[in-house]
Amino acid sequence: MTKCSVVIPYYQREPGILRRALASVFAQTHANFDVIVVDDESPYPIEMELDGINPGQLDRLIIVKQPNGGPGAARNAGLDRVPADSDYVAFLDSDDEWTPDHLKIALSALSLFDAQCYFAAIGGGDAFHYHFDMTALSQRTELSRLSDDPPIFEAVDLPGVMLENWSFMHLSCMVIAAPLFRTIRFEASLRLAAEDVLFFYECVRKASRSILSDTPGAVRGEGLNIFHGVDNTSPQFLKQQFNTWAALDRLERQFDHAPKDLASIEGYKQTARRQALWGQAKLIKHRRPPQLGELARWAWRDPKLMASALGLALSKFRKQAERP
Repeated sequence: MTKCSVVIPYYQREPGILRRALASVFAQTHANFDVIVVDDESPYPIEMELDGINPGQLDRLIIVKQPNGGPGAARNAGLDRVPADSDYVAFLDSDDEWTPDHLKIALSALSLFDAQCYFAAIGGGDAFHYHFDMTALSQRTELSRLSDDPPIFEAVDLPGVMLENWSFMHLSCMVIAAPLFRTIRFEASLRLAAEDVLFFYECVRKASRSILSDTPGAVRGEGLNIFHGVDNTSPQFLKQQFNTWAALDRLERQFDHAPKDLASIEGYKQTARRQALWGQAKLIKHRRPPQLGELARWAWRDPKLMASALGLALSKFRKQAERP
C-alpha cells in the first residue's frame, strides 16, 4: 500500500487542538502513513496533547522539537524528516481536521492520473468565507473533469489561475509526490504571511501534473492563526504586508511569466503597498507614531512604495478640495 507522511507544525496556546487534529489523521481510511509533528516551541506543551493517545498510534508519530522559527521553518523541519520509503507528503495545520477519506481519495487520484500535486476543497466557518470550492472555481476558469466519483479536475492554466486568486488552495488539503517534497522547501523568513503562496506556486510550476478535487479534504479550525487579531493598526500588520510583497517579488523573479500573469502579480503587490500605507495613515490619525523604520526598509527594496504613498496623499488632497 502506498505510504504517505503527514507533516503537522505545532504552535498553540490551548489544550485539545492538536489532539483533535491527530484524531482525524488516525481515523483515515487509508492506513499506511506516519505522522511528523514539529513542535515549534509551542506555548502549550506537546506532551500534554499526546497524553492519552494509545501506544499503537504513538509508535507512528515522529516528534521533532525546535526553537521557534515560524510555520515555514516548522514545515521544513518536518519535510527534512520524511522517511525514505514515503511516496507522498500531506500537510495538516494543527488546528484543522481531515475528513476520513482525504488520504484515500488524494493518493488514489494522484496515482490514477499520474500527478504530483493535489488540492482538495476545504470547509470552515463564517470566518473563512474567502475560501471557495472547485464549483466556484469553474465559474472563473476552464476546468477539465477527469472523474465524476470522486469529482477530480484539472485546470487548463493552474499557475495563471492561482495568480488571479489563491483562495481555493489550502495547505491542509495539499498532497505532493516525492519529486516535489524532496526538493522544494518553504521560505522560512516569511514568518507572518505568504510562505504558503510561494510553496504552492513552486510545486505547481514544477509538478508534472496537478489535479484538484471538489470533495472537501479538511475542515478549517480556529486555533492560533497568524492573521487572527492583527488589524491594520497592529505592529505586525505592516510586516505581514511586506512579507506578502516580498513573496510576490520573489515569485516574479524566480519564474518566467506571461504578461497577464505579471499584471496579476503587480496587482497583488500594489494591494499590499496600499494596505500597508492605509494602516500607517490610520496610526497617524489616532495620534500614534508610524513605523518609519519598517517603511524605510520596504522602500529601499521597493521604490514603488513611495509612488503609492504619493498617490494616496494626492487622492486624499483632491477629496478634501472637492468638499463644499
